[in-house]
Order: sequence, then C-alpha cells, then structure tokens
Amino acid sequence: MPPKVKMAAKRRAPAPKPKKRKAQKTPIKAKKIKIDPKTMLLKVIRLGEEMRKGGNKGKRLTLKELNIPNVCKEVDEMPPGMLQGHIEKVILETVNNILEGKGFSFTMPTRSSSNQLYVPELDRIVLKDKMITREFATVSNSKKVAITTKVLQLVYELCVRQIHTTKRDLFYTDVKLFEKQDNTDDVLDDVACMVGCTRSSLRVVASEKGIVVGRIIFDEAGDEIDCTKMGIGGKGIPPHTDRITNIRSDAKFILLVEKDAAFQRLAEDRFYNTYPCIIITAKGQPDVATRHFLKKIKTELNIPVLGLVDADPYGLKILSVYMSGSKNMSYDSAHLTTPDIKWLGIRPTDLDKYGIPEQCRLSMTEHDIKTGKQLLKEDFIKKNPEWFKELEHMVRTKEKAEIQALSSFGFQYLTQVYLPQKIAQGDWI
Repeated sequence: MPPKVKMAAKRRAPAPKPKKRKAQKTPIKAKKIKIDPKTMLLKVIRLGEEMRKGGNKGKRLTLKELNIPNVCKEVDEMPPGMLQGHIEKVILETVNNILEGKGFSFTMPTRSSSNQLYVPELDRIVLKDKMITREFATVSNSKKVAITTKVLQLVYELCVRQIHTTKRDLFYTDVKLFEKQDNTDDVLDDVACMVGCTRSSLRVVASEKGIVVGRIIFDEAGDEIDCTKMGIGGKGIPPHTDRITNIRSDAKFILLVEKDAAFQRLAEDRFYNTYPCIIITAKGQPDVATRHFLKKIKTELNIPVLGLVDADPYGLKILSVYMSGSKNMSYDSAHLTTPDIKWLGIRPTDLDKYGIPEQCRLSMTEHDIKTGKQLLKEDFIKKNPEWFKELEHMVRTKEKAEIQALSSFGFQYLTQVYLPQKIAQGDWI
C-alpha cells in the first residue's frame, strides 16, 4: 500500500475588508425646537446692541478721509437738476475739443479688473484712477462713442422730464444703433463713472427682481406698504429706491436669503411672526435695487444682517457682492454695499454637523474647485479667518450642498429646526 499522503488544507483567501464609510453624525431630529422665541433671540439682540455700540464710537471712515493715492473720487447721488448740469459740462468739453481740432472723444475711468482696489478699512472694492479715452475716429471705438452720446441725450431727457425708464425701454429707443441690450447696460455704467453720479441717479432702472417680506413698513411714493400683509409671495423691491421713505420696523434682524425656494418656505411658514425679522431675496445674483434697498434699511434700522446661502463657492460670492461690491460697479460701492453681514448658513461644516445625507450632497466640479481656490486668494476672505477656514474645508472635501438639502429631514426643517437652533446658539461667523 502506498504511503498515505497528507493533503495540505486549502487556504481560503481572506475576505476583503469592508470599506470604511464616512462617519455621519445623526441629524438633529426634525421636530420643533422647544425654545421660547424671546430666549432664542437673545444672542441676535445682543449682536445688534454690540453693533450699535460700536457704531456710536465714531463715524465710519470715507474713502476721501483715508486719502488713499491713485483712486477715483467716489460718485454722488445727484438730483435731476444737478445731473443735467454735469451732462452739459461733459458735452461742452467735448464740443470744445472738436473745435480745437482734438477730435471727438470721451474720457472716463476704466472699469477693468486691473483698475480695482480692495480697501480693508472700508471692507469694499473701489475704483482706481486709471483713465481711458475713446475716440470716434478709431474704428474699434466709434460705435461705443456713438452709443455713449445717445445715452447721454436720453438720460438728459429723463432729467428734464423728471421721470424714470427701464433699461429695456431705453434699448428700444434705437435698436439699430444699440444692437443688443448689453451695449446700453455697459455704457450706462460708463456714463455714471464719467459724470460722477450713482447708477440709480441716471433714472434708468431694471425690472423688479428682489422680494421682501416681514416686519417692515415704509412709504413708497406716498403709499404705505406693510410687508406683513403681502401674502406668501412678498413685496417686489421697487427699482426706484429713492422713493422709499419713512421706514419703520420692530424686527431684530434681517435674514438675507440666496434662493427664492427658501424664501417661499420662510414666507409661507410666517417665520417673521415667530421670530421678528425682515426677509429679503434677490433670487440669486443680487441686482442694484436689492443691494441698494438692503443698504438703505440696514442704515435706517441699524440691526444685524444674517446671510443664508448655498454651501458652495457661488453662495459665498453672492454674500461678497452684498458686502464688498462687484468689480463691475466698484465706482458705486459706497451706495451699494452692506458691511458686516454674518454668514449664518448653509456652511460647509454644517454638512456633517447636521448629518446631511450623502445623496443630498453634491460633488464639486473642477470649475467649482477653481472658483473656490480663487476666492481663497481674495482679500475679503483672507480678512475673515473663520470664512477662510470654512471655504478651505469645502475645497478640501470637494463637497457642496444647497439650502434645499435640509428638506430631506422634512419640508419645514429649515424654519422649525435649523434656523431656530442656529439663531439661538448665535452660530454665525
């Protein structure tokens, strides 16, 4: 008999280790927070008191007082009569240049990105003093000079009649010359720079975009507007913000919302009745009227502004436009910026803190990441270490989320849990 051969036992391959799933915090239960509204508002009331106390210590500096070299003089709000005089001066100078053989041209500050300056003391962008001359005899400039002349004529007529018109109406006065509305929009900013007035002083307005609802009453061209009685749709922010007077409110703060969907949720739930506030949205990128309206009521009421935006680079850019201004309209930043807006949410660290489900988080695109990295280099971000840390976290994790991600816990989670808890804890930066 052959010797028995001991068979080696077959070894089984070790089972693959299960992938470690990202630890996810249990979300705060989607139920009403049992906090007395008066108690919940203590920290935001204290914030308002500190803000007013700080404001009383001294007058806010102006660009002129800072005496910064190589910057343009800031534009002024001008009544129709004064604006007429400035336009007449520009035209007379142009005619004199033609008669002296210098040619037909307009000289104005250039609004290119290289001619912008962020001033930390003012926390906003201003226009530097580099000038550009557009000559009618130059082929590349002749069209723009012709459009500028036409726009000056139309704005002068509006001043004489003391009326406003829309940007669209202005465009249709000479479609063949203007060709597209972007041309007139761009020249309107050039004219404001050249004449030295605010954009709204030109009396050419955009259609209503922004909406307001909540604890504020004001007069608009003599009519009383009560924003607690505007239904769930809210009141459209009028383009003629100069006609808004006699502002009254018992609100403790202003809630600035990026998205219309979040605004509708807050309005339908009458959030402002439980927590006295004013709610504003521009439905995305803010228009001139909404920026001017926010600046106006913040100055009049002297209460804090809390920002509610998406947890992505564009939400932060929208907050920056409200706070520091846009590069395209840096010449008018003094009248359009609202300093010291607090970032309430949705912040990148909220995704884990509130247990936002994986299926509600979005991966950042290459363009998102590039935008985020560019924002990290901006002075207004570097000035605020907490904002910088949040943005850095977003770029590192490559995750973003919209305000609507909170609806995965219930449609009223935003108004009944998230915002009450955030405000009660003073969780803003």
